[in-house]
Amino acid sequence: MNLSSIRRYAPALAVLALGVTALFLWQSPLYGAESAVILPPPALDNPKAPGPPQTAVISGGCFWGVQGVFQHVKGVLKVVAGYSGGDRSTAQYETVSNGDTGHAESVKITFDPAQVSYGQLLQIAFSVVEDPTQVNRQGPDSGTQYRSEIFYADETQKHIAEAYIAQLNQAKVFARPIATRVDALKGFYPAEAYHQDYLVHNPHQPYIAAFDIPKVENFKQTFPSLYRGDPVLTGTP
Repeated sequence: MNLSSIRRYAPALAVLALGVTALFLWQSPLYGAESAVILPPPALDNPKAPGPPQTAVISGGCFWGVQGVFQHVKGVLKVVAGYSGGDRSTAQYETVSNGDTGHAESVKITFDPAQVSYGQLLQIAFSVVEDPTQVNRQGPDSGTQYRSEIFYADETQKHIAEAYIAQLNQAKVFARPIATRVDALKGFYPAEAYHQDYLVHNPHQPYIAAFDIPKVENFKQTFPSLYRGDPVLTGTP
């Protein structure tokens, strides 16, 4: 190919190169969906027992995928996408996306303690929802709003979360130490209606298909006894 031909086809070659690069990045472990990790259950956990519904607030990247996975957990009654860690006045998507509000994209999980335990929810989060060793990012998303964090509602939840992180670090199940923060829940603010049940309503959206549907599949394969086929929905259109 002579110089004039190179100049003629340069724009097309550039587009082709970008496409190949994007395909590679989408399928790479760094930018694509994380592989499932088989983790031991928490040594310290609440026993499953009948009682009133309980809640757990967890952040681990874009809340579309986090919500999408937990909606398939047996014993989960409701999962709401929202924001935790900042003030009510800044709990809007456009503001939180700036990364300076203190908020993390989070989910509030309401669950039946007779069917699933708080510790099992953390096990699912660390196994298939997120890579807890990443700091202020998950996959292709970077910023403090995508950090890994557990917002505990009481001292029991705090002890279970801290003990499980220590257990996994001691067992060296990850190549790097777990970076997940454990902080008291000061407030949870539901996200806008169009974010709720987003994965269910948009399974073919490119981001969902590349990064979040694989998480649901990983959950189905890794925790078959806890997987439910029909997701529990918030009911928000």
